[in-house]
Amino acid sequence: MSSNTIVIQSAEVIDLRVPTSDQLLGSDPFHKAPDYSSAVLHLETNTGLRGVSIVFTIGAGTDWICHGIRDLCQLIINTPLDEFTEAPIRLYRRLLDHHQLRWLHDGVFRMAAGAVLNALWDLWAKSVGKPLWKLLVDLDPQFIVDCIDWRNISDALTPDEALSILQRVRPNAKQRESELLQGGPKAYCTAGWLGLSDEEILTTIRKLEDKGFDAFKLKVGQDSVADVRRIRFMREAIDVDAELMVDANQYWGLDEAQRHIDRYLPFNLKWIEEPIARDDILGYIELAKRYDAEPFHLACGEHAASPVIFKQLLKSGSIGYCQIDAVRVAGVNDVMAIILMAAKFGVPVCPHGGGIALCNMIQHYAMWDQTSVSGHSDTQLVEYIDFLQDAVQNPVQVRDGRYVSPTAPGWGLEFRPDFVQEFQFPDGIAWNQRDPRTSGVRFEVPSASPSETLEQKT
Repeated sequence: MSSNTIVIQSAEVIDLRVPTSDQLLGSDPFHKAPDYSSAVLHLETNTGLRGVSIVFTIGAGTDWICHGIRDLCQLIINTPLDEFTEAPIRLYRRLLDHHQLRWLHDGVFRMAAGAVLNALWDLWAKSVGKPLWKLLVDLDPQFIVDCIDWRNISDALTPDEALSILQRVRPNAKQRESELLQGGPKAYCTAGWLGLSDEEILTTIRKLEDKGFDAFKLKVGQDSVADVRRIRFMREAIDVDAELMVDANQYWGLDEAQRHIDRYLPFNLKWIEEPIARDDILGYIELAKRYDAEPFHLACGEHAASPVIFKQLLKSGSIGYCQIDAVRVAGVNDVMAIILMAAKFGVPVCPHGGGIALCNMIQHYAMWDQTSVSGHSDTQLVEYIDFLQDAVQNPVQVRDGRYVSPTAPGWGLEFRPDFVQEFQFPDGIAWNQRDPRTSGVRFEVPSASPSETLEQKT
């Protein structure tokens, strides 16, 4: 081992939670009072470089993720970064194929594994002084193909097909990179949180319009009468040519979804997001067939827990927009596979953002996709939210309704010390004087009222 070898010496995991439930920011039909949170991983090295990653959560359960990350980090302490950069697939399989942990399957286990992998990708990018997107863009196509676990997705996309996709757009990568550095991926914003008043939503819309936004999203799901009124309000509040999407956050069953969607048809929606359960592939197929002649498409993916679910959604033709999440699956390796599958089936990748620093991560995937995979920016939208962007030292920037391409090395996930001091759970300034019943697993809100339940069934 040479004297300049980067060695991982320790791991620290921080539980950060912001009481966004106080203002109902982030609220939707299922997640009525979320506290936007992150499990933050710091990998410390002998050189002073730090690998950072996050797993976004919404309050209770963040501690479960933190424990999983700490447990998995035992496998990488005192190992050189070179072991990872030579072949990232080796650590991926070591984690995901663990002969006992694999029994837990997706969810907390896969997200914890993703945190470890993403922190190492961050450390690699920092070691060569590149933003994460630039590291990915500069990688040889064959190396990228070799990073992917093909065992359960090659019936939809073969390694040779993936290589062909990457090689086809590579000659134009420098031009695309230059174009995106001038005007980054086009953004949209979720302005219509379920718990906000019309006035609060309108204030957000006007603020975003001043920044060049012309695409907005609204939460729906509980009460279709109220939903239709709110969709009409949004449609009338934005420019006639602006794009409007709605998101039900998996709240409906299949029959309920059809009844609600039928009432939304007059409003020229771009997509209807997560109308049913994240893994109800047969349901998505049925909905896609039912509304095949309509101008909107179905969007799904932020809760899809593995590339295998994406494979089924894409191969079946049941979704028109692929919404990757930066931390739901097992890190960069999984996300690269999903973006490549979406490219084969001609489905635009529209990453799910928001939370604490998710937007910092998804902008890198959008840059890689639009430079090196799809090779264009004609059909993609990247989610953005207008709060909690100042949690990190290199906050996301938007201009003219687009992301400003990030230049900081790695993901750009270095949190401000004062933010950590305020929101570290449970001892941070924001939490140490609060009633325990307003945080963690003891924090509960009432379920839907009988009238709401009756409305859903009519």
